[in-house]
Amino acid sequence: MSNENKWVLEMHQIECCNCSHGCGCQSAGYPDSDTGGCEALLGFYVKSGYLGDVDLTGVKVVFAASWPKAIHEGDGSAILFIDSAASEAQVGATATIFSGQAGGMPFEALAGTFTSVEGPIISDINMVTDDYRASFSIADTVHVQHIPLKDPMTGEDKKVSISFPEGGFLWNEGIIGTTEAMSLNHSAFSFEHVGNFAAKAEVKWGN
Repeated sequence: MSNENKWVLEMHQIECCNCSHGCGCQSAGYPDSDTGGCEALLGFYVKSGYLGDVDLTGVKVVFAASWPKAIHEGDGSAILFIDSAASEAQVGATATIFSGQAGGMPFEALAGTFTSVEGPIISDINMVTDDYRASFSIADTVHVQHIPLKDPMTGEDKKVSISFPEGGFLWNEGIIGTTEAMSLNHSAFSFEHVGNFAAKAEVKWGN
């Protein structure tokens, strides 16, 4: 592989979906939502990364996805948002990676599950990468706020994590919470799910 096609991304990943707190998709391959499908919002902050000679450090991304059944069964729709602070070269490189065109996991595998993709849409993305109260938003379009799970007896915050000792599809260890806000309002598709699965993780992906 030529150096111009190599990429690595070390990122904060903020995710939430309509599954219960264990996320059936990542644990057993099938969503446990009421509809049998998966609707998810993911935010990414690139701590360090590149595609070829394009430095992607500091780029913020929001990825919205909707699948009618299990993710691996396909027919999904996606929307890619990239922060307006990114340069033209950074937008192009980020879109190339997230679309799976540059190869490498997990994007290469996910790309085959979508039948329609909108974007990249350039937007002002606000993001907080706190482990227990992460958030990201795009005015009038996306609003996500993580909060910790609560102990029902004491009302105190619970610290919960899920780990995949042999490596997970998206992350190896995630800090698990829930959502105080989780909504998407877009012409491609819209949804709102509050009080379901949320995870904050550190990821390193590449090809």
